[in-house]
Amino acid sequence: MGRQRGYTLIEVLVAFAVLALALALLLGTLSGGIGQVRWAADAGRAALHAQSLLADVGVGETLQPGRSEGVFDEGRYRWSLEVAPWTDPASAPAAAVDPFAPTLLALRLTVLWGEGGPRERLQLESLRLVQPGDLGGVSP
Repeated sequence: MGRQRGYTLIEVLVAFAVLALALALLLGTLSGGIGQVRWAADAGRAALHAQSLLADVGVGETLQPGRSEGVFDEGRYRWSLEVAPWTDPASAPAAAVDPFAPTLLALRLTVLWGEGGPRERLQLESLRLVQPGDLGGVSP
């Protein structure tokens, strides 16, 4: 009679332990990937909201220096917009300003989501050319 060959209990336990370790590493990698995909989706959506808001700012209404705030997606994204006259850092501070010349306004839009940490923040800056009558008496 020949001797039967098979796996011992120790070999089966070691194989299960190696399999469990491999699955744990794989699931950890997948969950990290899922987090990255979610972050990319949130950041992309924030960029779309920011682009939409910047496209609408000053359309149909007079753009005024100041600060405004609001929300998108029922509070999931929060935004703040700061508008201020733009000054050229290279120009002399005492340069004469033509009161009838168009003025540049600096726009700074910040969009936050989640906890609003550094990875959950989008900040965009833009300039808008405003005609002198559109400022409502505010001088640069």
